[in-house]
Amino acid sequence: MQFKNDLILRAAKGEDIERYPVWLMRQAGRILPEYRAVRAKLSGFKELVETPERAAEVTVQPVDLLGVDAAIIFSDILVVPEAMGLEYQMLEAKGPWFEKTIRSVDDMKNIDVTIDVEDRLGYVLEAIRLTNKELDGRVPLIGFAGAPWTIFCYMVEGKGSKTFSESRKILYTNPTLAHELLSRITDVTIQYLKAQVKAGAHMLQIFDSWAGILGTEQYAEFGMKYLEKIANELNEVPLTIFSKGAITSVPAIAKLNCNTIGLDWNMDIVETRKIIGESRTIQGNLDPCVLYAAHSEVEKQTIRLMDSFTSKRHIVNLGHGVYPDVDPEKVKTFIKTVKDYELRF
Repeated sequence: MQFKNDLILRAAKGEDIERYPVWLMRQAGRILPEYRAVRAKLSGFKELVETPERAAEVTVQPVDLLGVDAAIIFSDILVVPEAMGLEYQMLEAKGPWFEKTIRSVDDMKNIDVTIDVEDRLGYVLEAIRLTNKELDGRVPLIGFAGAPWTIFCYMVEGKGSKTFSESRKILYTNPTLAHELLSRITDVTIQYLKAQVKAGAHMLQIFDSWAGILGTEQYAEFGMKYLEKIANELNEVPLTIFSKGAITSVPAIAKLNCNTIGLDWNMDIVETRKIIGESRTIQGNLDPCVLYAAHSEVEKQTIRLMDSFTSKRHIVNLGHGVYPDVDPEKVKTFIKTVKDYELRF
């Protein structure tokens, strides 16, 4: 496919770029009044995710309104456990909640053994197709999924948590069950991501939001093992792996079959580059709270971030999703600063 702007694809592949590409995690969301207007017409978050026309509409909004270099399909990582038979609700001001959880061998009966991913998650695939029609080649579209470990956490805990102690407990008390559930999640995730590519996703990102709650050895056993399996199955489009908080696992992540490594704001760009070398692209990692500062400070900190780069292999982003109460004008300052920055290489 021919793009009017393919900067992010070239950066991910290590090809020449004339400037750094920029986008934001959670860019299609509550920072935009236009998004809130669309959501106000629906019953809630889940209806928006499950209505392809509306999901496509809010996916394109940041491209039109903010000028980002990529769109990311509006969806949720929890569509995977729901497709597996574990239905969730998104409670206002509380977050996700599952009526049923997986904490024992007997609980595994709550998960469907075989599923048709393209059927159960067809609404996401249709949203991808509709989004590409609307984008008309202006920028690439990113598809995504949650990493098996992060999905495991929600399926075991049944909700968000500061510690995910129930999830971590199983790793010690029943590692066989943990691996069985992680394997099932992994198989569905591979099918889902391949279906996204088939539907028209030009890049993929895996979000391991809770990677940082495990130690290095446990993450290697219960996180990295399954990320490696996914990465080895996905070779058609550039792949980004974002393991939030997994600072000590960066050397291992750098060995995965991926194009780009996402960094949170606690990870040092210079030190990370020394570890991974020039064979991978780095994505990130401005502190999202910088966007609360004055416009001049947003500009200063964004330039400071890019001044720390030692190669062209970078995609500029935040170190986490943009916070919902951030002023969109500050986001525009961030994006403009990236676009105006002159490469030194």
